[in-house]
Amino acid sequence: MLLIPAFELGLWNAWILVIPMLIIFFFDVRVTAARESGESGDFQLTRNEKRVINAVFLPMVVSFVYAVFLPLELGTPWLYSGLIIFTFGMVFTIVALLNFATSPKGKVITKGLYRFSRNPMYVGMLLMQIGLGIACSSWLYILLTVVLMILLNANSSAEERYCLYRYGDNYRKYMNSTPRWIGIPKSKNKE
Repeated sequence: MLLIPAFELGLWNAWILVIPMLIIFFFDVRVTAARESGESGDFQLTRNEKRVINAVFLPMVVSFVYAVFLPLELGTPWLYSGLIIFTFGMVFTIVALLNFATSPKGKVITKGLYRFSRNPMYVGMLLMQIGLGIACSSWLYILLTVVLMILLNANSSAEERYCLYRYGDNYRKYMNSTPRWIGIPKSKNKE
């Protein structure tokens, strides 16, 4: 990885990998909007939660714009390692999105990847970002991903507060049995 980040326009830049990320993000927004439309009741986000939600978009936009000028490290182990992580993250995100879209409306989602993580779409998106940063061997892109990870962790607290409001004890049980990010589900018998 270079100390000074590369900036050049080219056909084989990271923007190629950003396109599937944007497509998945578009479908995620559409599915979430369709699933959650008109169901927030009188739930209100706090001022800090609104700030965090808005702040999440800054590192995403900066990283996507940076990707236009970020060359892929063609023919290097960095590229192949990064593409494997990126592809795994993309498949992970698509499966999580399908789990979300096909779950019964009005119930806590506990099937598929949601058994291992309360935020599998975030996990997949972060894997895609990390893979892209490795494929380009860009420490700056990885740093933007770390900032995004911190903000998504804060954002997931607001989402969980909303889910507790909406689903009550069912979501609390889910929180107690499933890790926020990823891991082995806790035993259901420990309650």
